[in-house]
Parts: sequence; structure tokens; C-alpha cells
Amino acid sequence: MSVTLTDQDKTTLAVAAHGAVALVAAAGIKSAGKIATAGALALSAATGPVGHALADKQKGLKLHGKSTAELADTVLPALTASITLLKQQDPAEAGNFRSTVLTAVEAGARAERGGPGPALTEMTRKITEALDAA
Repeated sequence: MSVTLTDQDKTTLAVAAHGAVALVAAAGIKSAGKIATAGALALSAATGPVGHALADKQKGLKLHGKSTAELADTVLPALTASITLLKQQDPAEAGNFRSTVLTAVEAGARAERGGPGPALTEMTRKITEALDAA
């Protein structure tokens, strides 16, 4: 199947993927910078239409909030919306997106000195739950 993504679709995918990394970094206790770097590098290795969408410069990509809760209010629904969007066009590409995000989250979690703590583990669970909600 062929995947056709609008600019808005690409922005949604980018907010979801990069936002997941930002949430994991926010949940890290000791190594937020290393977590963010490891997650971003993992996202840069994405392939297929998802990889192309994440590699594009996104004009509407805004990841900000005064708290982790505000960031999560944007990112978690974007994760679910991304999977829904991709499932409609190509279920395999939805799987690629899910795998890409979880790989980035895992890479970030592994970068935490001393291993992931309870907050990072819980954030990973919330991200996985949002991906599986579609």
C-alpha cells in the first residue's frame, strides 16, 4: 500500500514521536540531556514513510508546556492519532511508527544513569498505552 501524508499529518507524526522523547526526558531524574539525545538519534534512524516524515523540517512542530502534564496533553493524543492515521492507509506503516517510537523511548530510558526509575517506567507505560489506544 502507498502512504500519502499531508503536511498536517507529518506534523502530527513529528509531535507524537519527538514529544514521546521529550516526555521520557522529562521523566528522567539524572540524565535528561542524554535521554533526549539518545531518543532523537533513534528517531533519526527511522525508515519508510515514517522516516521521511520525521526527517522533514516541520513548520508547525511545537513542543512546549509549563509542565510535563501540559506536554503530555499534546503528545499522548498525537501518538494515538498518528497510529489511527497510519492504520487507515497502511497497517504495516502504523507498526513501523509504533516500533520507531518505542525504540526511541527505550534508547532514552537506557541512557538514564542507574537505569530507568519509577517515573520513567511509568511514562514509558503511558506512551505505550497511547500508541495502543488506536
